[in-house]
Amino acid sequence: MMSTYNVTEKKIATREGFGHEIVELGKINKNIYVVDIDIGKSCKTTEFANQLPNQHINVGIAEQNAAGLAAGLATTGKIPFISTYAVFGSLRMLEQIRQEVCYPHLNVKIACSHGGLTPANDGGSHQAIEDMGVLRTVPNMTVIMAADYHSTRKLVAKAAEHYGPVYLRFTRDTVPVIYGEDEEFEIGKAKKLKDGKDIAIIANGDTLHLALKASELLENEGVSVKLLDFHTIKPLDRDAVVDCLSTGRIITVEDHNILNGLGSAVSEVVAEEGGAVVRRIGVQDKFGESAPYEKLLEMNGITIDNIVATAHSLLK
Repeated sequence: MMSTYNVTEKKIATREGFGHEIVELGKINKNIYVVDIDIGKSCKTTEFANQLPNQHINVGIAEQNAAGLAAGLATTGKIPFISTYAVFGSLRMLEQIRQEVCYPHLNVKIACSHGGLTPANDGGSHQAIEDMGVLRTVPNMTVIMAADYHSTRKLVAKAAEHYGPVYLRFTRDTVPVIYGEDEEFEIGKAKKLKDGKDIAIIANGDTLHLALKASELLENEGVSVKLLDFHTIKPLDRDAVVDCLSTGRIITVEDHNILNGLGSAVSEVVAEEGGAVVRRIGVQDKFGESAPYEKLLEMNGITIDNIVATAHSLLK
């Protein structure tokens, strides 16, 4: 499935990976549908609509209706992917997600672009900083944010195979390509990029490349770093968190509110198991602003320098 789109860019938004993969999946499985909210150009579903018009439905700017329609499709054996922005696909649709999708455990996928601070200049109203945290508290929901183009494609394919509600979060802005196209991923199974004994860094989505660079700088100083990609925050890879306890020091990095996201999920396991100190790097429980993406990350301490400084403070 990876041959149709030959991506050579060093940086590419993960929403592009979704747009490419959903076309390939739809060609193979005619039960896969896309339910659009009239923003297909931004969410990268226009190619699906062009190539597979009989599997595409545009409900207009009506997210709550989309959730009900997708639930209905799922009861007939279809596999609908609702495609919209993360703020709308999590918060505006929340009651319908809970009552019509998760409560009856229907096979609906919610595929959302513009996750976290990546909408940048669109401002705080369009920056979904609480979406994964809200949806991970809803029973039966799986929550995923891949780190790059190739992992996005693999995890979108896994989501299509997985029975039940899935929330997939993508970036608007470009992010570095980290993985090769042959890398394999499993829902609920963290990827270990480095193994170390002094400190563990756990990241996901668009922060993984920052954590990777920070780990390289720390290793140049003689620090042994364990680095993990927690692309799935629900179900969380509990065993991978427990494996980090041996370092005694864990840093979580996310483009999400530090409350109820990746950092909170990891801290819950650490609190139950004991044996490590956790420091959470992420959005500091405040709304975003209209500013360049990198500036917004800097304002919240989601930077390579802050990851390194936080590691130093823990190592002391």
